[in-house]
Amino acid sequence: EDFIMLTSSLLTELLCSLSIIGGLLLLGTFLRAKVKLFQKLFLPASVIGGFIGLLLGPMVLGDYAILRVPETYIHDWSLLPGTLIVPIFAAVPLGMFMDRSSKKSGSGKKTAPNVLKAFALFAALSFMQSAIGFGTNLFFSRSGDSNLYRTFGYELSQGFCGGHGTAGAVGKILEGLGLDYWATAQGVAVTTATIGIIGGMLLGIIFINIAAAKGKTAVLKKPGDIPAEMSKGYVADPSRHASMGRETFMPSTVETISLHLAIILGVCGAAYALLDLLKKTGISAFSSMPVWIYAMVIMFGVNHLIIKLKLDWAIDTKVKSRISGAMSDFAITAAIASLPVEAVMEYAMPILVMCALGFLLTYLFVFKLGDIVFKGDYAFERSIIAWGTATGVMITGMMLLKICDPDYETPALTDFSMGFSLLSLSGLITTPLTLAVIASGSTMANFLFSLAVAGVFWAILAVVTVGDRAAARYVAPAAETASMAD
Repeated sequence: EDFIMLTSSLLTELLCSLSIIGGLLLLGTFLRAKVKLFQKLFLPASVIGGFIGLLLGPMVLGDYAILRVPETYIHDWSLLPGTLIVPIFAAVPLGMFMDRSSKKSGSGKKTAPNVLKAFALFAALSFMQSAIGFGTNLFFSRSGDSNLYRTFGYELSQGFCGGHGTAGAVGKILEGLGLDYWATAQGVAVTTATIGIIGGMLLGIIFINIAAAKGKTAVLKKPGDIPAEMSKGYVADPSRHASMGRETFMPSTVETISLHLAIILGVCGAAYALLDLLKKTGISAFSSMPVWIYAMVIMFGVNHLIIKLKLDWAIDTKVKSRISGAMSDFAITAAIASLPVEAVMEYAMPILVMCALGFLLTYLFVFKLGDIVFKGDYAFERSIIAWGTATGVMITGMMLLKICDPDYETPALTDFSMGFSLLSLSGLITTPLTLAVIASGSTMANFLFSLAVAGVFWAILAVVTVGDRAAARYVAPAAETASMAD
């Protein structure tokens, strides 16, 4: 009886705390639609709402908080991102390799090298950002000006390349590794994600205007106005509303959303069960791995089974994306609203230096290297979507690309999206290795490891680029000879 009452009480508390997050999310949506500054920055409603909750709540105002919420709610919010990241990551493989239209496109020979380039460039950039972060840690630690914790710097790539959703999971990862500063690290990661998404969008728009003026953009001939619906974040005309996905089942049997959610949650449950089983083996390498990695591995198996059983018609990636997107909105809002401001402010100078270096090197690698790698093949369009994604999230990159390529006429979005999806596959190898070094390695070990892995991806990028150019030189004369023969 007591157990049931306690469980009911906990669920009620969770529901009430989520209702406040929902209210902040609605407030963020309203402010995005009405405030010009937020529209120019393209800030998501979750980020706006999260900061409203932070600035009006006890984390900033203390006893003078306007938004008075129990301390237990703040605790619940801080845990929410780490919990929701499991189904968010578990959903990633669901629906992969099920798009039959892409198999019939016939453009694979031209697309494949560019997909691999986009993948290698972004993967290398992610580890380079980690190296920048750990390098900043080494500099400040050796100068004696700051007492940084051992893994400080890991948050740069998680916030920049990962965005707020991944940044919110940093705490869960470090807590699982037994590191007691996980809450502070999560706050630092969310801070870098916020700096990244705002700075990335502002700088991105500047880069687009400069490129357009210099004639470097393939579609945009002069800087134009951004469509009002993109700025405000909504489409008022019902006739222009996009579909959220296909209804693969009749509602009388099961809601399509319920089916997708059941698969995702079922895989999450299997992942937790597998982790508990592996912990009993006593092998620390298994028990230290975050549960979402096991969830992704299991989902790859489930996805493969669905395809083999010819049940892929039942899965719609749009529906899946809407589910994980909704979870991300709540996770991001909660992560920002519970940000430990006082603890994070102790590392203000290292964070600013780390982010400034992050912007600088990201610019050099994305645009300057992009000009070499994608020379004469929509180099700027490919670089701007990579820039937006490497400083915010995929949707940030898409927004920047849409400014200079409104109808997505170039292959930049398709190639980068496919390359970006390969990260989930490579992550099954790189993430366990990264976490093993994070768990016990020194700051210098993490710095050198990040450089080494980045070097591997740079090498892949170089090989693909050289091979692509060699193939182009071989194909061009062959095509000319065939034309003459005709």
